[in-house]
Amino acid sequence: MGELSGDLERAWRLMREVPDFPEPGVLFRDISPVLADAEAFRAVVYGLARTAPDADLVLGIEARGFLLGAAVAYACGTGIVGVRKPGKLPAVAHRVDYDLEYGQATLELPEGTVAPGQRVLVVDDVLATGGTVAASSELVRQAGGEVVGAAVAVELAALGGRERLAGLNVHAVFTV
Repeated sequence: MGELSGDLERAWRLMREVPDFPEPGVLFRDISPVLADAEAFRAVVYGLARTAPDADLVLGIEARGFLLGAAVAYACGTGIVGVRKPGKLPAVAHRVDYDLEYGQATLELPEGTVAPGQRVLVVDDVLATGGTVAASSELVRQAGGEVVGAAVAVELAALGGRERLAGLNVHAVFTV
């Protein structure tokens, strides 16, 4: 993993591995303890924000991406929009169905949130196979926005998500 300093090392140690969640054979990387620790949370947020390309808007992916995305947007001085699972929004601009590493899912973009030409940074907690970031990026494109990059707290390199997102500037605070 290489050398980590100070609060990023603290964040790394706080991350929890949960075997067989959400189904047998999946090793879930839980950042909840990181989010609950002020210094670790701050370090991860700044780790995401400091390498963020010049964006007009941050898009956070449900659910932990909302928390990280809002903090990154605040640090970068941009707005934040959350993409949601179906049935959570009163007005939907666009919808994308996609495959996960352990099933299928759908994401929706709230109406009136991404304007044509806006430069959008996609933020999430974990990059696994890349399906969720790819689907979120597609929602931005359908709205006429430009995806300028993706920033994640943890990248699971063995699952090949970065390769699926070829051509997209992807930054991970931690790679395992």
